[in-house]
Order: sequence, then structure tokens, then C-alpha cells
Amino acid sequence: MKELELYLHIPFCIRKCLYCDFLSFPASGKVRGEYLEALKQELILMSEETGEYTVSSVFFGGGTPSLLTGDQMKALMDTIRRGYRLAEDAEITMECNPGTATADHLKAYRESGVNRLSIGLQSAQDPELRALGRIHTWGDFQRTFRDAGLAGFENINVDLMSALPGQSPDSYRDTLKKVLALGPELKHISAYSLILEEGTPFWDLAKQGKLDLPDEEKDRELYELTGKVLGEAGFSRYEISNYARPGYECRHNLGYWIRREYLGFGLGAASLFRGERFSNTESLEEYLRKPGLRAGEPEGISPEEAGSELVILGLRLIRGVSFWEFRTLTGRELTDVYGEAIRKHENEGLLVRIPEEGDIRLALTEKGLDLANYVMADFV
Repeated sequence: MKELELYLHIPFCIRKCLYCDFLSFPASGKVRGEYLEALKQELILMSEETGEYTVSSVFFGGGTPSLLTGDQMKALMDTIRRGYRLAEDAEITMECNPGTATADHLKAYRESGVNRLSIGLQSAQDPELRALGRIHTWGDFQRTFRDAGLAGFENINVDLMSALPGQSPDSYRDTLKKVLALGPELKHISAYSLILEEGTPFWDLAKQGKLDLPDEEKDRELYELTGKVLGEAGFSRYEISNYARPGYECRHNLGYWIRREYLGFGLGAASLFRGERFSNTESLEEYLRKPGLRAGEPEGISPEEAGSELVILGLRLIRGVSFWEFRTLTGRELTDVYGEAIRKHENEGLLVRIPEEGDIRLALTEKGLDLANYVMADFV
């Protein structure tokens, strides 16, 4: 039986954050209801093509999925169970923003089958949260985390950001310290550096010189602080920006990085299915009129393109890329295709070959992880 992942996009939010370029926007209760009906229709339509697949993970992303009521989440999960073969141990993740989910909602989400919560904290410092345009405080987050534990969630991820406006190494260390003092439900931490995206208010403020961002040296200090503090607390880094307790790596995201097939549902959602990539329309009006409407024709993936994706995505993982998997996927040797780039970065101490039984893995070194973008540019 083949494995398949499902992603459901919930594009609604209360207010756009100043750095956000995701497909998300505020909407009325009426529009949300119409969208969820369209989402269920799309799930039903695509279920006819997945008979030979077992769904190993489901991910509700956004936007702010925690704006859904308990009944709305139950209806979506019921639709999935009726149309798809859901693995007994499937990982079912829901993104949650502090202050948007009540204790009753969290309990209902858990009862509907959601077993992993991903809470967007970003910072434990209220001034930094205000600078980001977040709608919550550190206190709001603490209440949400507590309520999630009481609702039965035992596998919680917390999202953090560094290189924020006005952030210092001391304030970031304090954020890490506060997060690590949370309860035993904390199993995973995603820690990303702020990236300025064109079209966001932060992009415009930066161009005008009105954004107080840490310089490159301080940014690097924050980056190194993440690995040091989380590592000492028992969180192992398994991907460039992700840390987990042993056995609690995010199975859904690992699927993306190893190119497992996935179907995306909802506005703008992307899919990798049966050797093709395709995406849904980003027009809400079009999607409501025709659920699952594609944005253009599906694109086939050549062995060469698949091999390039395998390397670029796989190098994000601490375990690296398998020579055997590359050979199986493309019919060629990794060193025949990328020999020059591999030798260059091995000589620079950025890449290393790790022998395994019957295989070799190509992985970034500690130094290489710090310079991942530089290394990966030679594999594009």
C-alpha cells in the first residue's frame, strides 16, 4: 500500500501579520462556512483517485485553522475518514494561534482526531510580538498551551522566530528559556529566522530604513544560540530549522523533504501526486464556484528534476541524501551528476559522505548547515 499525505489549507485569519506573505485573509463567518463546504466537496472528488493509498499524515495549515469551531473540524475529519484509508497511527496536525482557540474548541479538536498541535508563538517577549503585528501576548500563549494539555494533546510543537525587530541575544535566550520550561507536552520546536518577503509591510519598512533588524553578526549569534540551548535541553536537530524530542520529528514535513506523495486541498494548495505537480487556484471566488479548480495544467516531473528535488530537499535533513535513493529515482549516480559541486564543498568542509550498510549518505556538516544556502545553490 502506498503512503499519501493530505494538506488542508484554511486561509482565514483575524489580521495579517506584518511579515506574512502566506495566502491568508480575514473573512466573515458566512464566507468561512461556504469555503469549508467547498473544501469537503474537493476532498470527496479526489478520494476517488486514492484507492491504493493509505494516508499517513494530515496537516491543517493556514492562515489560522484554530478559527474553526469544533463542529467544523469534526465535519472535515469525518469527510476524510469516509473517503480515505486513514492509517491507525496517522499523524494529524493542526496549526493554532494563541488566543484564537478556546478550551472547549481545543477539546473538540482533540476528540475529532487531531493528535498534534503546532502553536505559533514566535516570541515570548510582548514588545517583539507587537512589532511583528501578532494578535496575542505571551500570557495568551501560556493559556493556550495549558488548555491544550488539559484537552489531551501530548504532542505539541511551538514555532519561534529569530532576527526580529528590536530582538537581542538576551531577549531571545529568555524566549528559549521560557519555552523550554513549558510542560511535558512540548515535543517539537520549529525555529526560523525572519525572512523579509516582497509585498509585506516589513519589506516596505526595510526599504525605507524604518525596520530595526539585527545585523548579520547578531543574526548569526541568535542562530547559533538556538542550536546550543535546544541541544542542551535534549532537543535533537533533524532538519535545518527543526528540533524534536527523540521519536517526535514531524512526520508530515519529513514526507515533503523525502518527496512522499501528497495532495493539497483548498485555496492555493499544492500537490505532488502520481509523478505530477499541480496547484489549486488562489481566487476565492473561483474556488467557491468550482472546488478543486486547478491553476493551470499539471506538470510532469522528469527523472532529472526529481533527482534535483531529492538533493535540494534532502540536504535540509541532518541525515542527508541517500546515494541509493538517487540512483533508484534517476538511474544515475549522484557523483556523476553533481560530482564537481560535491568535491568543492567536501574540500571546504561543508559536505561529508556518511557510510551506511549498503548505502552512502551525503550530508551537510555543522559548518555546512550554517552555510546551507551557499551549498545548495550549486545543486540547483
